[in-house]
Amino acid sequence: MLVEALVALASAGGGAVVQAAGTDAWNGLRDGIARLLGRGDAARERGELERLDRTRAVLEAADGDEAERVRTAQTAVWRSRLEMLLEELPEAERQQVAEELRALVERAGGAAGGQSVRNDFSNSTFEKSAVLGSGTQHNTFN
Repeated sequence: MLVEALVALASAGGGAVVQAAGTDAWNGLRDGIARLLGRGDAARERGELERLDRTRAVLEAADGDEAERVRTAQTAVWRSRLEMLLEELPEAERQQVAEELRALVERAGGAAGGQSVRNDFSNSTFEKSAVLGSGTQHNTFN
């Protein structure tokens, strides 16, 4: 059974695959994910590349209300594939693969032009405040 951190990493990897499709980040992420899942077997890696290309085609073909359903389904597919990979590996190798996956996700997020919000609050007073949102937020309190 995987620890929560690895499950979260697999989930981030699945999300990165879906987010990168159709962006400049796609080729690097695609090759990296295929390499991880192929585990040094050229035939398996080619199979993963084909699977990733089908994912991209499905995502690009989806429109309207169907698009969100397809994105959710594809995220789940890749999350599951990455979870199974991490679960099957011996502990020492698992940590190495987890680091490689983490680096892929981070690079893909930057290359895909992920949104980042920067808020600077100088000389401000907050009472019963709440911040809602998603993505990355950088808050500076002076």
